[in-house]
Amino acid sequence: MRRAKPEKREILPDVRFNSINLQIVIQHVLKSGKKSVAVGLVYDAMDLIKERTEKNPMEVFDLALKNVGPVMEVRPRRVGGATYQVPMEVSSERRTTLAIRWLLGAARDRSGKSFADKLASELIDASNETGASIRKRDETHKMAEANRAFSHYRI
Repeated sequence: MRRAKPEKREILPDVRFNSINLQIVIQHVLKSGKKSVAVGLVYDAMDLIKERTEKNPMEVFDLALKNVGPVMEVRPRRVGGATYQVPMEVSSERRTTLAIRWLLGAARDRSGKSFADKLASELIDASNETGASIRKRDETHKMAEANRAFSHYRI
């Protein structure tokens, strides 16, 4: 186990929309260190959102993050040789991290088209409470609800 928690790095907001969450998404899209490609893909997705919904793309993005972020999740806890799935509340930082991870995973799993198109579609779906990332959140909530009997084993 670690002696001390590593200090959090400060993340500067992105250039176009001045949003820290969008910058985190850009960093998660990043593959093989090609940041300019990742920036282009995310901004193309935001442009596509603006075309399709005729709303502010940042509003759609923020709503999608808020909708996908889980409130409860299960964490394993060993008690006397048995491992119980204990439901716990999710911190705000982990909530956004999970939301971004699930959104990008669902976007990558979509078929056909360019990644920017897939990401735009997933963000629009998530803001409308549909899509694979919302299904993932609901799955997590169902698991936490099913294991509510073990909530007295809080960590």
